[in-house]
Amino acid sequence: MIDDRVVRVSLEINGELRTYEGLRIRANGTKYTSPTQNESTITVSGLRAETRDYILGSIDITRGTFTPRRVILEVGRRSLGTFVLFVGDIVGAEVTEPPEVDLILKAKTNNSNNGRVVSTSSGERTTLREIAQQVAGENGLRLVFEAPNKNVSNYQFIGTASQQVRDLERIGGTVDCFIDDDTLFVKSVEQPVSGRIRILSMGTGLVGIPRATDIGVDVSYLLDAESALGGLLRLDSRFNRTLSGDYVIQELKFDVSTHDDPFFYHASCRRLVNV
Repeated sequence: MIDDRVVRVSLEINGELRTYEGLRIRANGTKYTSPTQNESTITVSGLRAETRDYILGSIDITRGTFTPRRVILEVGRRSLGTFVLFVGDIVGAEVTEPPEVDLILKAKTNNSNNGRVVSTSSGERTTLREIAQQVAGENGLRLVFEAPNKNVSNYQFIGTASQQVRDLERIGGTVDCFIDDDTLFVKSVEQPVSGRIRILSMGTGLVGIPRATDIGVDVSYLLDAESALGGLLRLDSRFNRTLSGDYVIQELKFDVSTHDDPFFYHASCRRLVNV
């Protein structure tokens, strides 16, 4: 029997972390294996008026400061514990009209670095890994580098810290550069991130029938802690055996709720020819 869901929202504002749980919460969003920012919309019901006022006042995005106002979304089950599903900077906040006053937060990953301009350059020759490490540092991220470490000549960049990720993918060539929560990933386009694997079948959470696409497959399945952006998905399709096989998760949508039906991933995947 599947036990109770846990959906927890934490707000990190001016160095102070406040966590909200046991409320009616719904969240959806999309993560990308590209420089496109991951995004999420989180709706919280049942907050006291003074709590809503504090949150709205503290994350007023019209104040013109680039200090991150971060939201952390954790989900899971009572018996199994929780895992971090999304981390991002709040880019919008509003409340709905009475009688049910909900707080709606919109967030994007690494958004605070959109307003910070950096200028960097390297010597006559450096490596892609060294540039990636510099980009990660400029954005306050950890680095996972799993791509061919080619040489780069006379690298220069002037722009926002977050734009460096897109520039890194440009000079990397056949690589995916993306941010997932607090980590910058640089990997080969055709290969999954090592150590990230989800084995999926009807017995392990698959919902509905997989749908073939021009690059692979779209699947829906129950939320879990094993699936990861850029990771390997090994599909066992009972109703369409031709779709069974290994894929890279290229886009990962999520839809979770404490009180309604949604508690799912929707993944768009590229088929792997060789692993």
